[in-house]
Amino acid sequence: MLPIPLHHVWQYTDVDRAFWDRHLDGWIPQRIFDIHTHINEPEYRLEPITDQKRRQYWVNEVSEPIGAADTERCQKIVYPNRQVSCLAFGHPSLDYDIDRSNARLGNECIRRAWYHLVVSKPDWSAERLTAELDMPKTLGVKPYYALIPGQDPNTRDKFLEASIFEFLPDHQLAVLNRRHACVMLHVPKAGRLAHPQNIAEIKQIRREYPDIVLIIAHLGRSYTLPHAEQALPEFTGDEGIHFDNSAVLNPEVHRFALQTIGPTRILYGTDNPIFYMRGRRQWQGTSYTNRTNYPFYFNQNREPPEIEATYTLYMYEALLALKQAASKLALTADQIEAIFHGNAERIIASLGRA
Repeated sequence: MLPIPLHHVWQYTDVDRAFWDRHLDGWIPQRIFDIHTHINEPEYRLEPITDQKRRQYWVNEVSEPIGAADTERCQKIVYPNRQVSCLAFGHPSLDYDIDRSNARLGNECIRRAWYHLVVSKPDWSAERLTAELDMPKTLGVKPYYALIPGQDPNTRDKFLEASIFEFLPDHQLAVLNRRHACVMLHVPKAGRLAHPQNIAEIKQIRREYPDIVLIIAHLGRSYTLPHAEQALPEFTGDEGIHFDNSAVLNPEVHRFALQTIGPTRILYGTDNPIFYMRGRRQWQGTSYTNRTNYPFYFNQNREPPEIEATYTLYMYEALLALKQAASKLALTADQIEAIFHGNAERIIASLGRA
């Protein structure tokens, strides 16, 4: 069959169809809930991406905005014969019109029976946040350190070492706690989730704001096994902290997380549209290398053409990694169903938004 345009420079090809048929179709449940997907209508981008920004970080090169209609189209392509829903939020970046993006996406989620997180700015008042949370299908917020005022256009990481409370302040946490709302937390700092300040602040949030539904994104940015081993054991005893596994391609990280945190606290996510990228990831210690078949700035050390010809979508590689971990641990069908949709549905029901 001919390739189907997917998103950005990526297409869906016979390689992907074969990968799905061989590795995924017989294993993935009929219902899928993607807890971590970014949707931004392209017209809400205020600052065009520049070559300087593309060179800063690999995500900048692949993170082209995708609208709601294209998201739904792509979901039908990559998850054939599945029922798919999602928790959607915009790109947490001041390069976008946050206000218009939140409003549009909120309406798109109502129309498509999806759920929505508001991209929240740390300088919002309690009243402003309350008004944003009143929109139907809105479960909570997606804060991010890149939304702290005073960003430097020459670097994406001016506030990487910020405290969580600098982009998720106490007056907003109080509102979220009172509303029993959800927080999708991308932890800051080069040390990732294992940084002592992150650990202390997350535990403080749980003590002082126990009614917030806290989801830590990307398994705490544990993309390598050492990062997971350093961080996840700190949170084994708190059943109120959930984790999404978006953007994690390492099967050993999935295995360790399932053993340490357990399948009832892990939720499936993609981090799309980024993970429509084709290729594979390789690890060494606490570092990783992204391989892909497109001549991005970050992708100068290419693999041979015959290897690149076998590349599938990163999201499929992530699914295979999860399958390998689940198989090694002999997870039951019910546990796999929980990861793919049951845990998310339980959380939504607890928020009174089912």
